[in-house]
Amino acid sequence: MSSPQAAAIVLAAGKGTRMKSDLPKVMHRIAGRTMVRHVLDAVAPLAPARTVVVLAPGMDRVLPETAGATVSIQPQPLGTGHAALSALPELQDLLEAGALDDVLVLFGDTPLLTTPTLAALLAERRRHPAAAVVVLGMRPADPGAYGRLVCDENGILEAIVEAKDATEAQRAIGLCNSGVMAIDAKHLAALLAAIGTDNAKGEYYLTDIVAIARRRELPCRALEAPLDELIGINSRADLAAAEAAMQRRLREAAMTGGATLVDPGSVFFSADTVIGRDVTIGPFVNFGPGVTIADKVEICAFCDIAGAQVASGARIGPFARLRPGAAIGPDAHIGNFVEVKQATVGRGAKANHLTYIGDAEIGAGANIGAGTITCNYDGFSKTLTRIGEGAFIGSNTVLVAPVTVGAGAYIAAGSAITHDVEADALAIGRGQQVDKPGRAKLIRKMKTAEKQARQKKGQG
Repeated sequence: MSSPQAAAIVLAAGKGTRMKSDLPKVMHRIAGRTMVRHVLDAVAPLAPARTVVVLAPGMDRVLPETAGATVSIQPQPLGTGHAALSALPELQDLLEAGALDDVLVLFGDTPLLTTPTLAALLAERRRHPAAAVVVLGMRPADPGAYGRLVCDENGILEAIVEAKDATEAQRAIGLCNSGVMAIDAKHLAALLAAIGTDNAKGEYYLTDIVAIARRRELPCRALEAPLDELIGINSRADLAAAEAAMQRRLREAAMTGGATLVDPGSVFFSADTVIGRDVTIGPFVNFGPGVTIADKVEICAFCDIAGAQVASGARIGPFARLRPGAAIGPDAHIGNFVEVKQATVGRGAKANHLTYIGDAEIGAGANIGAGTITCNYDGFSKTLTRIGEGAFIGSNTVLVAPVTVGAGAYIAAGSAITHDVEADALAIGRGQQVDKPGRAKLIRKMKTAEKQARQKKGQG
């Protein structure tokens, strides 16, 4: 017997008027990832036969975020039922072939929804006796304007009643509609086609599907899920609340995985941040997208890291910035007010203070003195600086790329290096110091006389 197969429809055509933004609502980011991408990533581990994202006309900016999914366009904003119906042509071949058991209907503005909750929803839909529709329910502290899930004494979901249409007894129900559903694939097309527009807005409401199924004596059920997974985002305040919830989740995952967060509430992760074991993260550290931190790394306070890889035993910060393309080797040190971009730093190399390393290769054991700058950009293109193993770069050195400093070479402090330095050589690239005995005293005497003359002239 073959395994049950599911498909997913993600409704993402909403404009998000209350967001007060030119950006489509589902393109706003939580933990560095767009809302719609969070939803698609939650569905992906379930291996759906097909995922269809429903967009409105002109939402081209969303297309890159739908990788791996099929896109369907809802030509007019006629309600959630109409949006789901717009996705049916993209599933028609699977439905006609009887290749689907379930269809999940999700929303692109619920980025906190998790894979285990979706798996539980599918399991409930398939539980004997199999339901035509299962709706995820939630229990907000203030049910307010949420639709209520009306169940009978046997737990059968009879209807979803909008708050404005609910009786006093129905408004007392605490279990509310999240909008997320699992629908028996063999009933999907007929149930959607039966949705009408007999309501104040004249729209096709997906919530009507439950009452339609019950009129046809098809069983429906509700499954309660964690509230923080199901709250949709309709405003900037909702966005901030979702970000806070996601960060709590990511911090807990990092600590559960063996990392120490000295002040968890001040550390911010991206959805894809990878943190190893026995990592220590100080206060006020921010991780942008694309970061991997290996085991036994120490990240001190006030660091900003994005698009970077940090190998085991390295020490970063405080006040360090690792930009995309930074690859910090094992046991390397990147210290305070050091910025690294598109550069590899070898095993045990050190750049402990006030340094910019961009478009560079730093060999193992090299020491980069305070105030060193790799001049990687000439206004037209970026070129590479190479520093060999064990090289010593003195403080306040300017390395004008393209340039190579050989292994074991020594660069005198205050040098401007404009051509290659061979291995084990000493390079001094600074102007000659000239001393003028007594000149400072003479200058002071001259300046004092000039000042007195100006004052005397002003008094006259």
